[in-house]
Amino acid sequence: AMAAPGSRGRVGRASSWLWPCLFAAALCWHGSPCWLIPASRPTAPLAVPRGCLVGLAAIGVAPAAAPLAGFATSRGARIGLGGTAVLAAFAAGLAFSRAHQSQRLRGERTAVAAGSQQDNAAVIIGNGRLGDALSKMGSGGDIVLGRGDAFPPSAPLGPIFVCTRNDALKDVIAVVPKERREDIVFVQNGALLPFIEKELEPGLPTTVLLVYFAVAKRGDPPLDGKTDTDPDGLTAVNAEGKWASEVARRLNSGGLSCRVLPKTEFLQAYWEKNLWIAAYMLVGALHGCSVGEVESGHRAEVDGLIGELAAAVTEVLPDVKWEPVRLCERLAAYARSVAHFPTAVKEFEWRNGAFYDLTRMAEAAGRPDPCPLHTAGLQKVGAVPTA
Repeated sequence: AMAAPGSRGRVGRASSWLWPCLFAAALCWHGSPCWLIPASRPTAPLAVPRGCLVGLAAIGVAPAAAPLAGFATSRGARIGLGGTAVLAAFAAGLAFSRAHQSQRLRGERTAVAAGSQQDNAAVIIGNGRLGDALSKMGSGGDIVLGRGDAFPPSAPLGPIFVCTRNDALKDVIAVVPKERREDIVFVQNGALLPFIEKELEPGLPTTVLLVYFAVAKRGDPPLDGKTDTDPDGLTAVNAEGKWASEVARRLNSGGLSCRVLPKTEFLQAYWEKNLWIAAYMLVGALHGCSVGEVESGHRAEVDGLIGELAAAVTEVLPDVKWEPVRLCERLAAYARSVAHFPTAVKEFEWRNGAFYDLTRMAEAAGRPDPCPLHTAGLQKVGAVPTA
């Protein structure tokens, strides 16, 4: 059969449109965005979303392919079909472009969020040994404040590490804006939980770090508190704290270990550290010796005191309990790792005072003193009045 007059020309024109357009569509699919370089202005490329270029390719294909599909061959009909194709192709291309752009932006936001979880600039209040060490573990965006400095309105929205002495905590909390107090990370030794419950609003996801690493002097690298019984480290943070993961990340970046503990496990670790401070400091003060000398020369005495204090805690908090021999071994191992530490009964309210409160509670209820060894030791060093 012979082709209709002009069909060969139409096929040729269709082919001349079809392949360049399909090639353009293929290129556009991989470009985001694609760059077009007009022949008249080679130095002024145009950034065009790839979806729109796919649409432009379709515009070229549609009128060229129409005769091949048996549609009307008149110029007006082809233009009408091409006009419809223009609108449809641009609409499809624009929708594609918008969908692609939305997906790309979502990906960028996800990447930013992931990055912020990995590196949160912090406010550090207190520029002593610990504050300096924590700052050096950051990425350089931290703000370090001295005690008494005003809290800057432009402060980073990350954690607020409070690295001051316990007796300054009330003043520090007063400086921190009320809406930022859930960002506070407490790093002090001692029985902080009653103070936090009293001074902060109930339900705030406050972060508490139990520090088992030491910084000898400002500028020195911290020494991790890893022991022969706990080679993975003892430092811990409460999982309920808002910035628990960030605290662990920062410490890990500085080569330190950090356990993120759920509520009951954290409470046990919290009291365990307070047991160590109260017992080793008191026995050391009684004998005028260092932590290492307490462990090596007065082990039976300090173990007896630890057992007494641990039993008193369990009596008040039944969920907090220990295996006595294992507990004493763990605390002795930590004492060996910081054998050079001096001993003293100080910051009584925060340390030994927490256990002496158990004594006073029992006395007020007409019950025997649950911590007689502790009470006698405190009286001997003059920390509490004698009966």
